[in-house]
Amino acid sequence: MSTKIVLIAATVLAIHGMAADRVKTASGIVEGTTDATSHVRSFEGIPFAAPPVGPLRWKPPQPAAKWKGVRPATAFGSRCMQGNVFGDMIFRDPGISEDCLYLNVWTPAASAKANLPVMVWIYGGGFVGGAASEPRQDGRDLAKHGVVVVSFNYRLGVFGFLSHPGLTAESAHHASGNYGMLDQVAALEWVRKNVAAFGGNPRNVTIFGESAGSFAVSALMASPLSQGLFHKAIGESGAFFSDTLQAKPLAESEKAGVKLGEAMHADSIGKLRAASAADVLEAASKEGPFSFGPNIDGYYLTEAPAATFAAGKQSHVPLLAGWNAGEGSYDPKVTAESFAKKAQETYGDKAAEFLKLYAGGTDEEARQSAADLSGDHFIAFSTWKWIEAQLATGQSPVFRYRFDQAPPLEEGKEGHAVAYHSAEIEYVFGALASKKLPWRPEDWKLSTLMSTYWSNFAKTGNPNGAGLPQWPAYDSAGGYAVMHLVDESSRAEPDSHRARYQFLEAWGRK
Repeated sequence: MSTKIVLIAATVLAIHGMAADRVKTASGIVEGTTDATSHVRSFEGIPFAAPPVGPLRWKPPQPAAKWKGVRPATAFGSRCMQGNVFGDMIFRDPGISEDCLYLNVWTPAASAKANLPVMVWIYGGGFVGGAASEPRQDGRDLAKHGVVVVSFNYRLGVFGFLSHPGLTAESAHHASGNYGMLDQVAALEWVRKNVAAFGGNPRNVTIFGESAGSFAVSALMASPLSQGLFHKAIGESGAFFSDTLQAKPLAESEKAGVKLGEAMHADSIGKLRAASAADVLEAASKEGPFSFGPNIDGYYLTEAPAATFAAGKQSHVPLLAGWNAGEGSYDPKVTAESFAKKAQETYGDKAAEFLKLYAGGTDEEARQSAADLSGDHFIAFSTWKWIEAQLATGQSPVFRYRFDQAPPLEEGKEGHAVAYHSAEIEYVFGALASKKLPWRPEDWKLSTLMSTYWSNFAKTGNPNGAGLPQWPAYDSAGGYAVMHLVDESSRAEPDSHRARYQFLEAWGRK
């Protein structure tokens, strides 16, 4: 029956002059491919903005040029300029290039009338690495759950986030930097204009991302430029609510730009734009991989995101957010003695209170608490602050999770298996096969569960559905319930670590 439906849909499209794999966008017609088994249609490498090269380097994204005829959309666009910062990233694109502002669409819709929920993915990588072509972020399997999935590239590092007094002076908004964040806004604007042609509902858009992508989701909720472009938000590990990847004031970020110009013997923005992309990347890499990142430019971000949330000026949309159990580093050298000593040095007369929350009675207990503290400082605390800030407004539901599943180690490899940072990505996308690991039946079942939760949330603003473990909303009435996502026993429990985050919050205020 499903085959007959697809054939009928293809016939209807052909009668109206459009092949089944062709879609008309505002810029022109694109032609993708259809998976013979799932019937999900894939469109890769669609330009959503003009190439940010030459005079457009360090400029807000400009509209993509229109084309005549049919443009193939069967290969990923080049990833944005970046160094080899993260060894675990695998790409399926032609390589690095400044010409990188392309997006991808996976849709299960047979026609433009489907009006399906849309999920827009923002990849992580510290704002210095990553691309939408990673196999673990392929949207085909997630789209099988009845959603249109979109992913896109955005400028990174020095190309995405250079601030400089010269750039600020030439800006109509007296702002510089955040070009990578403006790319994200441009991609969402493209979705609003074009996703209906792919069977998506532009009035039901969920943004979701991991690590820097999750930070970006929190920033998009705070930015006045993206209000109304999305209707739900999912954050996986991270938010602009602590020192990790902190958005710097414009004046501070401009200093890094001036320093780069001096290092390159370029006393004007014109000379910096004239330099080759390779030379700019090489010079920037000498300053450290994280020297250029998002800032408070007065335009994209008018203030620190935490301040925007505190004032209740953020997007009031349903939020699903959380982090992984093993976000921190595990140091086998930590002992109960060294952990207690460090606690005393750091927290003074509050050390005893700290050690009640981060137990260290034995060496093994101390090592685990040290890893927990590391993860809290790195990711968990900032994400918790974000969740709490959204909850405080009381205007939209909030759901919180913790990913507890430790993926299997590579065959023949020994070590301490943990639910490490980014481990959940393959599960969300149903893309376990993208990694050659000895996956177990429980991994596949958990992946299906998470894909279902995430897509349900995109559909209704609530992850729950028939036959799924109940996921209560996160609020005081429910004991601040956390959905623990693990093997075949996923369940919701009251937050057992709330006092930990409250201690860190109180300590940070001193």
